[in-house]
Amino acid sequence: MPKQQFGLIGLGVMGQNIVLNVERNGFSVAVYNRTPDTTKEYMASKTAGKNILPAFSMAEFAGALEKPRRIMLLVKAGQPVDATIAQLLPHLDKGDLIIDGGNSYFADTERRAKELAAQGFNYFGMGVSGGEEGALWGPSLMPGGSEAAYKEVEPVMTAIAAKAQEDGAPCVTYIGPGGSGHYVKMIHNGIEYGDMQLIAEAYDLLQHGLDLSASDFHEIFSEWNRGELSSFLIEVTAKVFKKIDEDTGKPLVDVILDKAGQKGTGKWTTQNALDLGAAIPTITAAVDARILSSQKDERVHAAKILSGPSAKFKGEAKQFINAVRDALYASKICSYAQGLSLLKKASDEYKYNLKLGEIAKIWRAGCIIRARLLHDITVAYQRNPDLPNLLLDAEFQKAVTSRQEAWRLAVRTAIELGVPLAAMSASLAYYDAYRSARLPANLIQAQRDYFGAHTFERVDKPGIFHASWE
Repeated sequence: MPKQQFGLIGLGVMGQNIVLNVERNGFSVAVYNRTPDTTKEYMASKTAGKNILPAFSMAEFAGALEKPRRIMLLVKAGQPVDATIAQLLPHLDKGDLIIDGGNSYFADTERRAKELAAQGFNYFGMGVSGGEEGALWGPSLMPGGSEAAYKEVEPVMTAIAAKAQEDGAPCVTYIGPGGSGHYVKMIHNGIEYGDMQLIAEAYDLLQHGLDLSASDFHEIFSEWNRGELSSFLIEVTAKVFKKIDEDTGKPLVDVILDKAGQKGTGKWTTQNALDLGAAIPTITAAVDARILSSQKDERVHAAKILSGPSAKFKGEAKQFINAVRDALYASKICSYAQGLSLLKKASDEYKYNLKLGEIAKIWRAGCIIRARLLHDITVAYQRNPDLPNLLLDAEFQKAVTSRQEAWRLAVRTAIELGVPLAAMSASLAYYDAYRSARLPANLIQAQRDYFGAHTFERVDKPGIFHASWE
């Protein structure tokens, strides 16, 4: 009996759909889940007529695969990954490949890759983005680790990845060594946090300023999705406003509790940026906003005792909606600029040799942050592969500067109305700081030298100085 070409451990929603994707593209699959009932239910409900073989022990699973084995893990990040690997290894041979397709922390992937390489096994971490629909019909894939090991499984990954509309290119590429695949996925998720918060703030500002209905927002976001903001998240947002709650007859969005959850990748992005000394204020603001949203009871109490403006926007509604659209686009560019700058810094620090243009290219389809903007970003890095910041590209410079007036109007109006635009105002502050030839850090250095003799440099001559301040 012929052996199966690909193995997958972990039959959650993502795992189930990846298996169907792999099999649909011509590869036979063996599957295993630590809960046998899940495997049985999956086989009974979704695999009729498909070349998918169930296994109910690690030994049976490993024995069902052709050698060298190609095995993908889609289990919960952290200790479950280590436990699964430990259970699997006794049944493998040197040269077999393990792929971690979960949202593992990149440093954990670095550790596992070194440990497994020392034992003769191949291992790489692969970011997978696109949710359950992407898993089934084509995700964006970010594999990092041994390039030789990736070559062994490249035909499978190329087949199952999303295909970009512009040129049909598969949205997968070899990212780099070590934990680079999971690192890039982490930054993807950080940008996703920023994107989602910026969209939420645009909605909040228009809601407070103009008292718009869910139906109005459906029309607005549908229109925005036909322009430069066209993206998966804008499309989803438009659809969200159409959904009516069966229990109340109200728009479902209006009865959802305002407490946003998070799984940690946004927090990891912010923590790592601080470690590397990279400024990502929009993404950090998005993480902070989710934390503040979780403090619902405190906010309800504070709302009763803390005062603020209660005004409405007095100008022309359509003009204001257009201004918010432009502010959202300019802020989004800054958020991407921050994420890509962090990738560049990490590439240098961790010796990943990341190709930012290729990364932007594989984000054009399949993933959550897929957007028309990513085509323009890809082209920007084709023009200059060493571009230090997206804002320095001539086309993005024009895109932002032409929207400055509207951007500042939106932020100014939010201040006047008492609407928190943490991420949007952070994007604007980032832009203003980045374009400033001189910042007030001279005063900070003077203060540091005054109380701690931390020294300073001068603008008029080289050297390190300390002043006697008294």
